[in-house]
Amino acid sequence: MTEKLVLAVPSKGRLMDQAAEALAAAGLDVRKIGSDRGYRGEIEGMNGVEVAFASSAEIVRLLKDGEVHLGIAGEDLVREQITDADARVEFVRPLGFGFADVVVAVPQCWLDIAAMADLREMAPLFRRRHHRRLRVATKYMNLTRAFFREKGIGDYRIVESLGATEGTPAAGTADLIVDITTTGRTLKANGLKALADGVILKSQANLIASRGAQWSDGARRAREAIVARFRPTEAPSGPPP
Repeated sequence: MTEKLVLAVPSKGRLMDQAAEALAAAGLDVRKIGSDRGYRGEIEGMNGVEVAFASSAEIVRLLKDGEVHLGIAGEDLVREQITDADARVEFVRPLGFGFADVVVAVPQCWLDIAAMADLREMAPLFRRRHHRRLRVATKYMNLTRAFFREKGIGDYRIVESLGATEGTPAAGTADLIVDITTTGRTLKANGLKALADGVILKSQANLIASRGAQWSDGARRAREAIVARFRPTEAPSGPPP
């Protein structure tokens, strides 16, 4: 078993830049090994750490399967892809970027629908009137099902969204949505409003540890060294490992 700790970081886009900035601010200078297009790297001065560059979705899978020890990913993606997230990973540190709320949003013209209780009462009436269930467009199918079940809403069906979710009600392919928002401006621009108690998750990027990885003594020491560099911003979520 290798003694090295493997840290997975985003390989592209704004999350890659923000992760690099957060790591650098903590005194962890990540550099790629080989070509700039390579997917392996190292942290200067930490011989016991190997860096793996991967997409956000792949990072979550690697953490779930125990193929990396640590990873940087958004909590929304982790809890969507890993239904038993707290049993499989530990949210070690929130990193202060990648903020997004996963919310339930309905058309602004639904004047009488302001909260999840209103939606619960309206769903069976909608079905009787339109002879079909409410259609909910989302990329967050697991989070949506769990939240709607918690709120006692069962008279709906999910329409998987592969594009711009906020545009689906106007396009007539959905009645309401579950999606991420940061400022609410995109929702408003598309004639939507978030329900008052419809925030499913307040997400941000986290440093996350896999509970299923093979933690050698060297990997545990490397983890302690990395975590010590980050200043806590709030209490970590989930039970301890």
